Amino acid sequence: MYKEKLRESFKVYDEIVLKCFCGIFIGAIVAICEVVFGKGLEWILNFREHMGCVMLVGLPFAGLAIVFLFDHWGRISRKGMGLVFEVDQGKSDWIPLRMAPFMVVSTWITHFFGGSAGREGVAMQIGATVSHYFGKYFRFKNSGVIFMVAGMAAGFAGLFGTPITAIFFALEVLVAGTLKYRAMSCAIPASFTAAYVSGLFGLHKSTFKIGNVAELNMELSIKLLVLGILFGMVGGLFAYFLKHTKAFVTNKITNPYKRIFMMGIIVAILLFVFGKCRYSGVGENLIVGSFTSEKIYSYDWILKFILTILTLSAGFQGGEVTPLFAIGSSLGVIIAPVFGLNPLFVASLGYCSVFGAATNTFLAPIAIGMEVFGYQYFPFFFVVCAISYIVNQNESIYALQRQVRE
Repeated sequence: MYKEKLRESFKVYDEIVLKCFCGIFIGAIVAICEVVFGKGLEWILNFREHMGCVMLVGLPFAGLAIVFLFDHWGRISRKGMGLVFEVDQGKSDWIPLRMAPFMVVSTWITHFFGGSAGREGVAMQIGATVSHYFGKYFRFKNSGVIFMVAGMAAGFAGLFGTPITAIFFALEVLVAGTLKYRAMSCAIPASFTAAYVSGLFGLHKSTFKIGNVAELNMELSIKLLVLGILFGMVGGLFAYFLKHTKAFVTNKITNPYKRIFMMGIIVAILLFVFGKCRYSGVGENLIVGSFTSEKIYSYDWILKFILTILTLSAGFQGGEVTPLFAIGSSLGVIIAPVFGLNPLFVASLGYCSVFGAATNTFLAPIAIGMEVFGYQYFPFFFVVCAISYIVNQNESIYALQRQVRE
C-alpha cells in the first residue's frame, strides 16, 4: 500500500513538472507572437500620430475591409473572446488557428485609421489560440481548461509585462467569483516566461511614480470607500453600455457592412470634432498625461468612455482594458481635488478599480496596481478595488463570463 501511494505521489508530481515545462514553452511561443503584434501596433500608433487626423477619412472603409475579411475567411473567428469563453464552457470545442492572425490584422486596421479601442483582447486571444492548439497533444485531466488559462496569462503578460496580474486575471476572468487553481502550475511559468521573453524584445510594462501617501486612517478610509463606489459605478456602466449599445446597434442595423460603415462615419466625425484624435487609439496619451502632470480635461474620461463603446459596437476590433486604464486614471485626476488627495494617487486608484469593475475581477486589478505603481500601496488598492468589485453588480465587458458569487 505504501508503495502504491508513493507511486501515485510521483505520478502527480510528474504531471506538475510536465505542466510547468508546457507552460514555459507556451509562454515563449505566445511572447514571440505578442512581440510581433505589439511592435506592429507601436509602429501603427506612431505613424497615425504623425499623420494626424487625416487617417480618420478611411475609418468607415477600413470597417468594410474588416467585415469582408471575417465574412470570407474568418468565419467563427469573428467571435473573438466570445469563442474563448464558449470553449471554456463546453459550448464549442474548437478555436481555429487562424483566429490569432485575423484578430491581429483587424486590430491593426482599426488603430491605423484612428479607432478608439484597446489591445488586451487580441493578446489573450493569441494566447488562447496557441495554447488550445498546443493542448491537443496532451490529454491529462482538465488539460483543455489548464492550457486555456495558461495561454491567456501568457498573452496578457507578454503584452503588458505584468506576469502576476496576468496570472490572476486568467484564473478569475472566465468564471467571476472563483479561481481555476488547477491551472496555476501551467499558468505561472507561462506568464513569467512570456513577460521575460517579450521584455527581451522591448515590450516592457509601464510604471509610474505617485509619491508619498498618508497612512491609512479613518478619514482616508472613508474617502477610499467613496472613490471605490464611484470607480465601481463607472466600470460597471462601461460594461453595461457596451453590452446594450452593441445589442441596440445590431438590432437596428442588421447588415454588418452597413452597420460598420455608418457607425464608422459617426465615430470618425466625433473623434475629429472632440479633441482632433485625442481619443483615438488605446488611450496611452491620457494615461501618461494623468501621471506626468500634463493637461487632463474634465471631459476626457467621458469622451474616451463613449467613443470606445461606439468604436467596438460598430464592429471594429481591439480590446477594452487599456481604454479602461485611461478612463480611470483621467477621471481620478479630475476628482482628486474634491477629496483633497494627490491627483497621481487617485489616478492610480482609478486606473486599477475601473478596470476591475468593468471586467468583474477582484485580484487582477489589485495586482496590476502593485506591479505598475508599487507594492507599498497594496492596502489602498485593496480597499478601493474591493468596493468597486462589490458595487459592480456582476456587469462585465465579457458577455459570456459566468458568475459564481455568493
